[in-house]
Amino acid sequence: MAVVDSPVGWVKEHIRKYVETNGAEGHEWRPGVFTLLVTTKGRKTGQPRRTALIYQPLGDAYVVIASNGGATDDPAWFKNMQADNTAEVQVAADKLTARSRVATGEERERLWRLMTEVWPAYDEYARKTDREIPVVVLERV
Repeated sequence: MAVVDSPVGWVKEHIRKYVETNGAEGHEWRPGVFTLLVTTKGRKTGQPRRTALIYQPLGDAYVVIASNGGATDDPAWFKNMQADNTAEVQVAADKLTARSRVATGEERERLWRLMTEVWPAYDEYARKTDREIPVVVLERV
């Protein structure tokens, strides 16, 4: 099955460049802000779905935020991970399989602070919504 990239135009273009250059373009999205690509299995269709996310390394793992820009609903990629916690991840040229888990408690707070150091807008997103924005750890399988 062909991978379906994000329907958001600028994200789709970002992914295209990332894939075509094996991460040489797009891994560093903005100065000091790095992105990875995550491919989940669509929970309804089974179709592979790919998006780009800001990340921070955590040892051998990666931390991402399911912010959806502060929308009231979780992003589709996160809902897909709730249905199947295995995903394909690309970090620059490194491609791996990962299992996702949602950080809770003190770990969540610590990782939230780690992520807002590189993308302070996450705090703004959190103020825009009543839901607790999930902090996701992608652990290499």
